[in-house]
Amino acid sequence: MIIFGCYILWTRQPDYFYGEKYPATIQLVKDTANGNTLPMAFYSIGIHQYRIAANYPLLSYEPNQKVTVIFESAHPSKAKVYRFWGYWILWEELLGSIIALIALFQVAVSITNNPSAGSLKEQLAYQPEKKTKYD
Repeated sequence: MIIFGCYILWTRQPDYFYGEKYPATIQLVKDTANGNTLPMAFYSIGIHQYRIAANYPLLSYEPNQKVTVIFESAHPSKAKVYRFWGYWILWEELLGSIIALIALFQVAVSITNNPSAGSLKEQLAYQPEKKTKYD
């Protein structure tokens, strides 16, 4: 869990420590390819206007909803909506972590369920040592 937390803290793009946060507004934009409406976050820095896709599984936005975007100052067009689900936790990483946890648990169970004959003999012959109280 600690390793996963460190991984999340240091691998976010745009970088959390060097990123800048700006307010943005959600607008629903019609996709020309398939006709769906997609939420887009619109924000401006100086005279430049930017927009980024804000669609993410299990999140829904209302038109004109205020959100915060995070970006690195060198690349303001490569921003992300700053939310826990979507910036800090990505569904791909969460799914991969769950699959890895299940796979490693199955490996541990398969190793401990079928001990070798020598190991089983050693475990059955084990006698705990008698220790004095103040040794």
